[in-house]
Amino acid sequence: MKHFINLKDIPAKDLRKILIDAKKRKQKRSNLNTLQLDKDAPLKGKLLIQMFEKSSLRTRLSFYLAIKQLGGGTITLRSNELHLGEGGESLEDTAKILSTYGDGFMLRTDSDQKVESFKKYLSIPIINGLSPSSHPTQVLSDIFTVEEIKKKPISKLNIAWIGDSNNVLNSLIAASVKFSFKLSIGCPKKYEPKKFVLNWVKDQKKKIYIFNDAKKAASNADVIFSDKVISLNDKVNRKNKVKDFKNYRVSKKLMSYAKKDCTFLHCLPRGSEVDDAVFRSKNSKVWLQALNRAHVQKSILLYCFGKLR
Repeated sequence: MKHFINLKDIPAKDLRKILIDAKKRKQKRSNLNTLQLDKDAPLKGKLLIQMFEKSSLRTRLSFYLAIKQLGGGTITLRSNELHLGEGGESLEDTAKILSTYGDGFMLRTDSDQKVESFKKYLSIPIINGLSPSSHPTQVLSDIFTVEEIKKKPISKLNIAWIGDSNNVLNSLIAASVKFSFKLSIGCPKKYEPKKFVLNWVKDQKKKIYIFNDAKKAASNADVIFSDKVISLNDKVNRKNKVKDFKNYRVSKKLMSYAKKDCTFLHCLPRGSEVDDAVFRSKNSKVWLQALNRAHVQKSILLYCFGKLR
């Protein structure tokens, strides 16, 4: 049994195996309809339980399709519908019930500690569908998308992130270590990655590049990533934060500092951090990026269920 919580804790060879499997499975589905099963149906009879404490569109849909196409099924729960917490049932007892009924558990939560607590008490694999410090399923899928578009290993590319330091960036930083690619981050000084993230990179004897100038971060980039400056549960002065990022908007002018064929990616939903002219341009591959979540999450499920070959 393997969990999928943080990219930094998963061996690079296993992450690469997941991507290789996802590529093969995507190719084999070219003539299949949405709900047709993969021919080997490796998770037939398996149940994935999903629980969402935060809003979700892409993660919810992609995991639903992923387990269905593999031959299994899914049920979606909301924490406020359970006895968990306020209802008087302990997390430990909830985890034991989940383990009794399900074969895997996907959690999207506002608490890193809750992910770790479930991991402690579950006897089935847990997948982190998003937590405050990590969004591993999103970023591994993004690596898949980059390599599909550029037709080369990401280790040979220059990757830039323009925007806030958040859970997606934390996972992208972990990916830069695991896949050995150059990562340049453009953000205001007071929004740089947390010290524990930077210390981990240093402990791995790797390096990331941080610039308080968006143009420098974007220079010679093969791919530019961005994300919402104001996330759903951001407890900050929103007006001030938007002002702090006024020089970090991804515009056509900023894209001109990157390579001519630079790809723009955004995990969605979007806000004011990217111009419509960039978002809807031929360089933008955000819809392919969203679609690929399902393909990669199928291989993540196989990894966790011990079925990855």
